[in-house]
Amino acid sequence: MIHFVGAGPGAADLITVRGKELLERAEVIIYAGSLVNPDLLSYAPEGAEIYNSAIMTLEEVLAVMRKAAADGRELVRLHTGEPSIYGAVREQMDVLDKEAIAYDSCPGVSACFGAAASLDLEYTLPGISQTLIITRMEGRTAVPEKEKISLLASHGSSMAIYLSTGMLEELTEQLIGGGYDPDTPAALVYKATWPEEKRLICPLKELASKARSEGITKTAVVLVGDVVAHREYERSKLYDPTFTTEFRKGSGGEA
Repeated sequence: MIHFVGAGPGAADLITVRGKELLERAEVIIYAGSLVNPDLLSYAPEGAEIYNSAIMTLEEVLAVMRKAAADGRELVRLHTGEPSIYGAVREQMDVLDKEAIAYDSCPGVSACFGAAASLDLEYTLPGISQTLIITRMEGRTAVPEKEKISLLASHGSSMAIYLSTGMLEELTEQLIGGGYDPDTPAALVYKATWPEEKRLICPLKELASKARSEGITKTAVVLVGDVVAHREYERSKLYDPTFTTEFRKGSGGEA
């Protein structure tokens, strides 16, 4: 059986309980060595075969999966964060489907949520933003025309931007050109939840220069939006004493 497992944002104890249990009984592990915290491998049983996919091609990864499946062994494919976000999992699953090799998926905590926890941040503040856009800059891998940063920025919602730290000048230009005010609060969280984590909060217009001064060029998530400053938001109706819900009658209105 093949198990696709989300490793979480970095800290070894932020993997799910299910993910940890799958690692503990894995006979073969393929982990994304360029991003996954190697401390997670301490959960592996003695004698487990361990492969680093950072130095492997898709074909080499699939060859290991095929052999493990043929031998009846448990294999964990350990992806960084949440595998469904920039995890390149579908291309693996499609081949496994064609070859009738069984697999399942175990979700993980993505970097933007690790970053939010590090900043004590809420992405969906009433009256400020009720939408979180997770995206990336176009680089060597293209993005669909309708998903250009400048178009997404026009919504003015909360944004978490991955895989773009090396292009912060261009990113900032597109965000401002798309509609964000240059003074919109922004944050850069490097290696969220890792021991070496760094957090920068500044106006959007200063993001690139602040990152440059800290020497941050990769492995960071960019957060943009007024929620970063958490000012002037509305109180949630959920706990408003005047608001009636299915479980509680309010003192001054209907649900």
